[in-house]
Amino acid sequence: MIYFPETYSLDRQTELISQYNLKPWPSEENYRGFISRNELAQTKGTILVFHGNAGSARGRLYFVEALEQLGYRVILAEYPGYGARTGQPSESVFIEDSLQTALLAQQSFDGSFFLWGESLGTGVVSGIVKTRKVKANGIILMMPFDSLSSIAQHHYWFFLGKWLIRDKFDSIKNLKNYSGNVAVILAEKDKIIPAKNTLKLYDSITGKKQLWKIAESDHNSLPVHPSSSWWGEIMRFVDNK
Repeated sequence: MIYFPETYSLDRQTELISQYNLKPWPSEENYRGFISRNELAQTKGTILVFHGNAGSARGRLYFVEALEQLGYRVILAEYPGYGARTGQPSESVFIEDSLQTALLAQQSFDGSFFLWGESLGTGVVSGIVKTRKVKANGIILMMPFDSLSSIAQHHYWFFLGKWLIRDKFDSIKNLKNYSGNVAVILAEKDKIIPAKNTLKLYDSITGKKQLWKIAESDHNSLPVHPSSSWWGEIMRFVDNK
């Protein structure tokens, strides 16, 4: 009940992304995500995005549209078992594979490097941070949770959900002692990840942090249009060296 992937063949993937001006990265045969076909003459850095539990990376074009115009290179990471990638989704698989994606991205591009997580992707980002193998200048957590077991307990308290769930994604534990800049985005009317769980995580962060509360938005209605002012506000904060 955690993972809801959109899956398709490599041939179908080529058809799907052709209209989005995206290309597989780092290669079509061994892709780990997508990157824009636009060649930026200069960039402020690279942002590696890990999406939520449903759909696939190709449905997150709004990150590229918003962040590329701010001067950042954007990679939309894909998980094993999603899109055209093989594998079985799980916490351990996601974090190990995403760590390798992050290391490859950092090795491939010079300059500042940022990790951006969306919903379940915030748990993936926190898992990467815990390894201390990736030197991220900052992280952005969009609709994050304290732990997935806490969210399970909230929704399935009558089944004692926190004891039934295997994949914990304990972001409070994983982000302990992280010293980089942390931006947190909260959807004030989120019924999937309640505000109390996001705020519990935010309060646990001891480094430099800032919270954005998006009013009148729920989990699936954040104003992600490229013209929304919060994109620029967040990147100015996390990119403040």
